[in-house]
Amino acid sequence: MQISDFFRGSPDGIDVHGPKVLLSFQVGSLTINLTETIVISWGIILAVTLLLLWLTSGMKTRNISKRQVVAEWIVQTVYDLVESSMGKRWRSFAPYIGALFTFSILGSLISMLGFRSVTADYNAPLAWALVTFVMIHATNIRTNGIGGYLKGYVDPVPVMLPINVLSELSTPVSMSLRHFGNIVSGMVITSLVYFALSVITKSVGVAFMTIGIPAVLSLYFDLFSGFMQAFVFIMLTMAYISNADGRDPEAA
Repeated sequence: MQISDFFRGSPDGIDVHGPKVLLSFQVGSLTINLTETIVISWGIILAVTLLLLWLTSGMKTRNISKRQVVAEWIVQTVYDLVESSMGKRWRSFAPYIGALFTFSILGSLISMLGFRSVTADYNAPLAWALVTFVMIHATNIRTNGIGGYLKGYVDPVPVMLPINVLSELSTPVSMSLRHFGNIVSGMVITSLVYFALSVITKSVGVAFMTIGIPAVLSLYFDLFSGFMQAFVFIMLTMAYISNADGRDPEAA
């Protein structure tokens, strides 16, 4: 019986690389690369959009369909999470938090379909962290005014200014690196284990080591780890934004 090349493993070893560049074009002196991350991301956006349109089509107030029940449960769950974590007055952030979690979890789980994880490209979690970073400081300025916002950098003493600035700048870096590091490390570990198992398989001539074990690892690194990193990311997002306000989270 002929063993497929998939189960035999790659004879050239392991090749871990960044997202492929599918197309490059020049805009003046600037080179813009269309990577697989961008294509997959737009594919996820399209798929989620079509799913939501299907779930929310033909909505009624009585004798509602099962898909409407699912749609309402999803919306209510997101709003309840935001309200319990940030306070009632932050309910307007629920769409952003829901979109962030959806994009993050699907961007990680897409690897189970054979595509490269969106979250394994540092540009993706960094972009989300930068959006959160802008929201944090916009909330602080809206609450305390420009004067109060700037005063926060020199409290309790002016000598704290450099430390406070570095602390704020580290927020998007730490958020994005945490998410990216966990996802890409899982991808590398899975590749290393699969390669080791494929070597054993080739030595005995029977594809038994590469069946089952990689699937179990994929369940952990792709499913469990992907879900946890998405959840941690939105929890940090909600904590940073609500803490920037400085008021009682239970206030209306």
